[in-house]
Amino acid sequence: MAHFVKLDENNKIIKCVVISNEIPTANGPLGENDMHPDGEAFCRKLFKDPNGKWKQTSYNHNFRKQYASAGFTYDENADLFVAPKPFPSWILDNNFDWQAPIARPDVHELNGTPIYHEWDEENQQWKGTNAEDVGGVITWYDYTWNTDTYSWENKTTRPVFNP
Repeated sequence: MAHFVKLDENNKIIKCVVISNEIPTANGPLGENDMHPDGEAFCRKLFKDPNGKWKQTSYNHNFRKQYASAGFTYDENADLFVAPKPFPSWILDNNFDWQAPIARPDVHELNGTPIYHEWDEENQQWKGTNAEDVGGVITWYDYTWNTDTYSWENKTTRPVFNP
């Protein structure tokens, strides 16, 4: 199946549709002709949208960088889709990936326990969370990422969950 997205006047994706690979194009079936303009023309005709702007997106990320969905933007110059900006402080790099002001930690465990991290926009830092199960009593821990020592620090304990 071929996936197409409809763009608004600002190149934001507003709709995604799935079209049969068997739709004919000037070069054979659509399924054998990625990004063929006949696929876009088919969408305009199918949806009675003669002036609509349609682009094919790849479910397998084979072209136009990544699979696009609602909220993504199409960059005409680069001919690719850009994900929505996750946080106001993040910037778009030369590869069209959003980057936090502080590099994402690549330390994913602490003392052998996985640590899950997320960006804290309010405090402009990475926060981490993990849990410990001792005899059926689960204790959650929160950490902050220290960019100077390159480690998770400031361990705090959250309320205990005992199932």
